[in-house]
Amino acid sequence: MVLYYFITCISFIFFLKSLPLKPLPPWACEMRLVSLSFCKELSIFSISKLIKNRLWFGFLCRIPSKMSLKRKTLTSKVENVEETQELSVLDLPDLVLECILERLPPPALCNMSGVCSSLRERCLSDHLWEKHMKTKWGRVIGSVAYREWQWHIATKTHLGSLKQGKQKGLMRLLSLGWPFSWIRSKSDFDISSKQRSSLPVDSIMALYLSLETGSFWFPAQVYNRENGHVGFMLSCYDAELSYDPHTDTFQARYLPHGRRAIAIENGIPWERLRAPPVDTRPHDLHISDSLTELHPGDHIEIQWRRNKEFPYGWWYGVVGHLESCDGNHNYCLCHRSDTVVLEFNQYTPGSRWRHTTINRKDHREEGNEADGFYGGIRKLNSEYEISMWKHLWPSEVLE
Repeated sequence: MVLYYFITCISFIFFLKSLPLKPLPPWACEMRLVSLSFCKELSIFSISKLIKNRLWFGFLCRIPSKMSLKRKTLTSKVENVEETQELSVLDLPDLVLECILERLPPPALCNMSGVCSSLRERCLSDHLWEKHMKTKWGRVIGSVAYREWQWHIATKTHLGSLKQGKQKGLMRLLSLGWPFSWIRSKSDFDISSKQRSSLPVDSIMALYLSLETGSFWFPAQVYNRENGHVGFMLSCYDAELSYDPHTDTFQARYLPHGRRAIAIENGIPWERLRAPPVDTRPHDLHISDSLTELHPGDHIEIQWRRNKEFPYGWWYGVVGHLESCDGNHNYCLCHRSDTVVLEFNQYTPGSRWRHTTINRKDHREEGNEADGFYGGIRKLNSEYEISMWKHLWPSEVLE
C-alpha cells in the first residue's frame, strides 16, 4: 500500500513539471491589488453608511412631534458603539429653562404645558402670564375687572361644589342597587381625571384664556359709544365687554338708560377702550379730590348724566377763565376764585353745552332736568389720557 502511494505521488509531480506554466502578467497582480483595495473600501463604505443610517434614524425618532422630554438612551446596533444618553429640556439648568419659557408666546406656552406634569407646573406659573396680561390686556383690564373676575371664579367654584354635592347624592341612591366598591372606584377615577385636565380657576393663565376666547365679559369703558353717536362725542361710558378673537374687536353691552333696554354695539376696536380710571360705580357720584388744584387750561373729565335714572358718563373738557378775567396769565386770579368755569369746546359758541360752572369748595352734583346733572371731576395729569381725547376729537363742531 505504501509503495502504491509513493508511485502515485511521483507520477503526479512529473505531470506538473511537464505542464507549460507561465508566470502571471503584471496586470494580473495589479488587478489583485485593486480587488483587495476595492473590497476594503466597499467594506468601509458599507459600515460608514450603516452608521449614518443608524444615526439619521435616531435623529428622526427625536423630531419634536414625537419627542419625549424625559431622559432616554439611544442604543446603537453598530458594533463597538457604546450606549449614550441624550439631554432633554428638563436637563437644562432652572434659570435657562425659565428664560426659554419667558420668551414663549401664549399659544406655545399652552402647548408646552401639555407635554408633561413637570412642564405643566412651570407653564402655569402666574409670573409667566403676568407679562402677557400686561402686554395685551393691561390697558383695558383694571381693578374693577379683576374684582369681577374674582367674583366670577367664586361663583363658578360654588356652583361646582353644588354640582358635586348633587352627584354624591345620586351616588348614594345608586349604591342601593350597585356594589359600593364599584361606584366608589368609578367616582374617584372621574374626579382625578378632571383634576389632571382642569386649569386652576384662580390662575392668571385662566383669566388670560377666558379673555382671549371671549367667555368672560369684563367691565371697562368705551369712548364715543354707539359707533360715535353725535350725542356721545368726547364721552366715555361704562360697559360689559367681550372679545372676538376672529375680528380682534369687542362687543359691548351698555347699562340701560332710564327705561331703555340694554344697548349693544359690535366691532369696537382696541383704541376706543380703556380701564376705568377710578373705582366708582356708574350710578355713584365720584368724590373730587383735585378741585383746589384746578387752573385755567387744565384738562379734566367730569361726570354727566341726563337725569337721575341714567348712569354717569365721563366727558372731556378744559378749565376756562372767568368772565371778569381777560386771560392774561400774569394777572389771572381765576384759580383763587370759588367758581370754576368748565369749557367743552367741541360744541359751537352759544350752545348750552359749551360751558358750565361749579363751586370749588362744596361741589356735589349740580344741574337740572333740562341741562343734565354734572358730577365729580378728575384732573388729567397723564399726557396719554389727554392725547386720547384729542385723537377722538370730532371732525365737525357739534351743535
